[in-house]
Amino acid sequence: MSAAVLPALAPPRRAWVTDLPLLLVAAVWGASYLAAKGITTTHTVIAVLVLRFAIVLPALAVAGWRGLRALSGAQWRGAGLLGLVLSGIFLLETYGVVHTSATNAGLIISLTMVFTPLAEAAVTRVRPPAAFLAAAGLSVAGVVLLTQGAGFTSPSAGDLLMLLAAVARTVHVLAMARIKSVQDADSLSLTTVQLGSAVAVFAVLAALPGTGPAPWTVAAGFGAAEWAGLLFLSVFCTLFAFFVQMWSVRRTSPSRVSLLLGTEPLWAAAAGIAIGGERLGALGALGAVLVLTGTAWGRRRADVTS
Repeated sequence: MSAAVLPALAPPRRAWVTDLPLLLVAAVWGASYLAAKGITTTHTVIAVLVLRFAIVLPALAVAGWRGLRALSGAQWRGAGLLGLVLSGIFLLETYGVVHTSATNAGLIISLTMVFTPLAEAAVTRVRPPAAFLAAAGLSVAGVVLLTQGAGFTSPSAGDLLMLLAAVARTVHVLAMARIKSVQDADSLSLTTVQLGSAVAVFAVLAALPGTGPAPWTVAAGFGAAEWAGLLFLSVFCTLFAFFVQMWSVRRTSPSRVSLLLGTEPLWAAAAGIAIGGERLGALGALGAVLVLTGTAWGRRRADVTS
């Protein structure tokens, strides 16, 4: 989220003070796919999502109570609409990671960094430079190879869901930029309303027959390892990550924040391979390299032309 006036950049010798927390956010986000995979099954996706966000929502509401009361009706509606899109993102991501590897999930979702400028170019009717289109093609080729690590077979359902999640993330970013009512809203209040809307969607889905066990039933069956994974997703991947982003964007440039958070797929692959025992294979490893190269190249080209 951009601001009209940015503060002076931190001196180079002290840049690590801002960079380190952002790298920690990228690391926990990368590890979140493995954590979600460890505590979620096909039948418990909705329940886990309710639990994950219901844990942190009260803390966000208390911290941003003044800002919430100051929101106008239009801002509430705009943030609520964004929350509906956000709920779709989390549903696609969580169902996706259940059906694919944590490594694939983290790398495929990184395509958002390429999809977003392409979608923005389509909306504004401004053709992106050839170098960016080449970077996008490289990333797509990488995803094809990544999902065929065991041979040229059809991509898994989880891979396709993660691809749809990347598209949904793109829609969310564009909506935030184009819904005028939320552009001047307090960041904490905006995020709280979005998460509240998402939790409401998950709660309604959980109450429908055939969507799996109730959240409290799932929570009662959790052992220490499952609770540790849930708290990691709630406290570190949501609460900690959100506050670090708010803190850092006021102390450095949006481009630097994007660059550091863009290391998320590296951490996802590292967690999946080192902790989860996943293997890419030769084709998968080549695909991972192409995805990372394409997204990094595309991000740089987008920054140059923005």
